[in-house]
Amino acid sequence: MRTGVWLVGARGSVATTSIVGARALQSNLTAPTGCVTELPQLSGPALPAFTDLVFGGHDPVLTPLAKRAEALATAGVVPGRLVAALADDLAEVEQEIRPAPTGGTQAERVATVVADLDAFRRRHHLDRIVMVNVSATEPQVTPHPGHADPARLAEALHGDDEVLPPSSLYAYAAFTAGCPYVDFTPSTGARLPALAALAAERGLPYAGHDGKTGETLVKSVLAPMFAMRNLQVRSWSGMNLLGGGDGANLAEPAANAAKVESKQRVLAETLGYQPQGDTRIDYVEELGDFKTAWDLVTFAGFLGAGMRLEFTWHGCDSALAAPLVLDLARITAAAHAAGHVGPLADLAFFFKDPVGASTHSLAEQWVRLREFVTGLHATAGGADAQAR
Repeated sequence: MRTGVWLVGARGSVATTSIVGARALQSNLTAPTGCVTELPQLSGPALPAFTDLVFGGHDPVLTPLAKRAEALATAGVVPGRLVAALADDLAEVEQEIRPAPTGGTQAERVATVVADLDAFRRRHHLDRIVMVNVSATEPQVTPHPGHADPARLAEALHGDDEVLPPSSLYAYAAFTAGCPYVDFTPSTGARLPALAALAAERGLPYAGHDGKTGETLVKSVLAPMFAMRNLQVRSWSGMNLLGGGDGANLAEPAANAAKVESKQRVLAETLGYQPQGDTRIDYVEELGDFKTAWDLVTFAGFLGAGMRLEFTWHGCDSALAAPLVLDLARITAAAHAAGHVGPLADLAFFFKDPVGASTHSLAEQWVRLREFVTGLHATAGGADAQAR
């Protein structure tokens, strides 16, 4: 199943690491560490092979992909030997990255993206394309009447107003072109009624939001522990220090607020109440593509005995995110092939703020993901048997 992976923000750190990793896997130059779809519980015939993945995308930045990969190698994010070995591969992908459309009406920009997707599909004889948004975090969206209805939205896009934020404009273009959409950011993306209706109308699945790679991943394990042991969490405070482009973008207050809201939701929805404390995100340029989080949890046990837990998480965000991007592209492509439509709630395992999901517990999310992917394999196996 030849599958296009169209990355919005294709020259960013996460996208570049995903492309380098996928091409290295295709050439047997690395192991699939971090790719959950390669675990025995999830691997199977429904998922496109790494060798079936073809990459392209949009980005307003014009720095060549190879230069971005070299910079990531210098920063210790990807091995320099892989960047050197994959020079021809990166040059090949470079030919499939298009400048982000600017100017004109939003309807004209959508038409440009749709044309790029259609040409990409034809050029590589793709069975389907999954669009994955790995661009910078946006501020929270300002409501507009067109957000409620596809017909009103289509009309509004021909005007002079910026009706949709970029993430939602790309989701609209993806659905128009017949492509599933995945939002790895906390941006609005497909979370508008008009876009949900458009996806349903076109028979397309979508997933998101905000990839769960660090501090929130740990929260989704620890918070259910406190709940299951009936321990009262009195406060939970976190300090996040980020470098790189993501950190620089989150220095902007509106984008920072959107990210913090996404990170905080797991506690209230898992514990059933919101403990005292907050999450703070600061930009530290020196950290580059690495991030550090410190969390302090105070909690009460039997007879009110006060206790505390502290943890530190230090990781490379791009290296944590990239394998999940590949996982999501593979599973979403399989879901589309199996006829799934609308929000893929069973992919909550991958997200801080999962669309349509009923739990933030990583263990429960894992069970649902495993059952969902097992069902995809069963469907694919049945289709293969009928074909034979």
